[in-house]
Amino acid sequence: MSTEPTPRLLLVEDEQHLADGLKLNFELEGYAVAIAATAREAHRQLKLPDAFDAVILDVMLPDSDGFTICREMRARGDFRPVLMLTARSNAHDRVTGLEAGADDYLPKPFELEELLARVRSLLRRQSWQKQQPAATTSRYRFGRAEVDFDRHEVTVDGAPIVTTSLELALLRYFADNPERVLSRAELLEQVWNLQNYPNTRTVDNFVMRLRRHFEANPARPVYFRSVRGAGYKFVPDGS
Repeated sequence: MSTEPTPRLLLVEDEQHLADGLKLNFELEGYAVAIAATAREAHRQLKLPDAFDAVILDVMLPDSDGFTICREMRARGDFRPVLMLTARSNAHDRVTGLEAGADDYLPKPFELEELLARVRSLLRRQSWQKQQPAATTSRYRFGRAEVDFDRHEVTVDGAPIVTTSLELALLRYFADNPERVLSRAELLEQVWNLQNYPNTRTVDNFVMRLRRHFEANPARPVYFRSVRGAGYKFVPDGS
């Protein structure tokens, strides 16, 4: 008999028929699911101690929007994985969702199997992070930044900045592989635990987020460099 705890999801979705259908399918996959139809109810449930392992968050809600909920979660130090689920599919909205602190973004309409796969990936990543042995040092410095991976604390020029768990996971992988060209496929496999995943834009969006956090001029990066046709390279000294 398995002793693994049941993964717990909060589904923030105001379309009742969609919420009920997704809840049923997640429960058939072995998840425990709670539904919130409004931002107010989502905030109430998110404040319950250790209630959820991940959040599936619709952008369009009757009393607010998912971008705001996600930003407020991150601002108060809540770094549980967030997947944004929305009918908005243009590039600007995808970038807005990721900049708000979401870990992934899936536009409607979507295939159920893809949603299930993405949620599994987020939860595997979270579990993997919890099981990681302590690194030789949890503190890392480069440029104007200082990072404490264990405490999930990041400062630039001494000022704290808010980062998500996946942003730190990507930064840590870069820090563990300095000066090495890393392909998008490798980053997807090692950081997101996604093998043979066709959409590599997730990597590009997250590198963009790291540049905005740590580069003096994100348009001309010196730490997180693109290598044309190959991927990315982290140069800690910015030389």
